[in-house]
Amino acid sequence: MTESAQTNIDVALVHFPVYNKTGDIVTSSVTTLDVHDISRICRTFAVGTFYVVTPLETQQKLVRRMMEHWLEGYGSEYNPTRKEAFLTTRVVNVLDDVVADITEHRGARPRTIIPSAKRYPKSRSYQAARVALNGDHPHLLVFGTGWGLEKGIVERADMILAPIEGLSGYNHLPVRAAVAIILDRLLGRETLAE
Repeated sequence: MTESAQTNIDVALVHFPVYNKTGDIVTSSVTTLDVHDISRICRTFAVGTFYVVTPLETQQKLVRRMMEHWLEGYGSEYNPTRKEAFLTTRVVNVLDDVVADITEHRGARPRTIIPSAKRYPKSRSYQAARVALNGDHPHLLVFGTGWGLEKGIVERADMILAPIEGLSGYNHLPVRAAVAIILDRLLGRETLAE
């Protein structure tokens, strides 16, 4: 893949509908650090577009103001690589807007892939997912915030990825770390030490 190439994967970070720790469906707050880091991670792995999904106008304004700083303001001159990372970041209201945008720009409705901290009967390995990503059909990798995506989104997914499992049984990675690990597993090149 060349430096200007783009994969057939887009990424969405969903802030509604997600669960809080008591199991209520809520809108979680946007974390600007997540937006910064996931934009950079997506650029590294040639993701098409990184969508920040929140219906809250105040949160959308926060993301847009931050992006303007790096795309047009002083930050664009101070750190051109950050500007490059934000060129493909967008903020939208709901997940349906993401699907519609991808369908319009890529010419087909994306297949949805959900990473999950829980194992499901239809969970697939990363090796199987890499094979499924071959070809030109668009795919949307959907990450939840809070205590996870609303179950209907998960149940409607075309594919659910097996959980990232460490060595301790502790399974509460920050979402930006999960994005990095998963994109590396799905798209990364193996580098051999010589």
